Amino acid sequence: MNLILFNESDFCAHNRICLRDRRHKHIVDIHKAQPDSSLRVGQINGLSGTGQVISIDDTQVTLEISLTQAAPAQLPLTLLLALPRPKMLKRILQTISTMGVKELYLLHSYRVDKSYWSSPLLAENAINEQLQLGLEQAMDTHMPVVHVRKRFKPFVEDELPAICANTRGLVAHPYYAIECPEPGLCPTTLAIGPEGGFIPYEVEKLKQAGLTPFHVGQRILRVETAIPAILSRLFPTL
Repeated sequence: MNLILFNESDFCAHNRICLRDRRHKHIVDIHKAQPDSSLRVGQINGLSGTGQVISIDDTQVTLEISLTQAAPAQLPLTLLLALPRPKMLKRILQTISTMGVKELYLLHSYRVDKSYWSSPLLAENAINEQLQLGLEQAMDTHMPVVHVRKRFKPFVEDELPAICANTRGLVAHPYYAIECPEPGLCPTTLAIGPEGGFIPYEVEKLKQAGLTPFHVGQRILRVETAIPAILSRLFPTL
């Protein structure tokens, strides 16, 4: 935990926060903090800075905070991701949050097992938990926004054209595709399919909505590997 995140509900007085959950445990066990210790803290969707330990016991730590630093720059990216299997989803949510993705659409596609949609990991609090772990790693405070779309065709036909308008529209696809575009910070809409990729029908629908198929080489990567590999190729500041 490189950054201790908090929200409005953690305030217990002006410029003071009281933490009682896993953050308290981390401060005690990992930081081994004592009164007057200084820790790095950040308010979710706000500024970051320092927190001075005012008091600490077996159940709670109280910090006096001073917030002065803005969050790292966000990637100009909207990521469309075919819903991965649940264990992989946890890791992917942390990865995209760490790398600066701020808008994610989780989609159904032909090769997505329908049972994945019943996973408790898709509950809002479960998603936010994984995103927060990624933010803590990156020392970021801006929580990504996650949209869930369980029907592929209505989303691609009715919503996607407006989403990708005036952006660099791309779909990762290893066959009959252009080479990876040159890196740049232009607004981008990127679609990444499930294990096995989007089927031809889905690729065609994505193309009609404004996305261009591209590849990053001859090797076929797992989704959790493909995401950081592609983002590091597209955005030079990562």
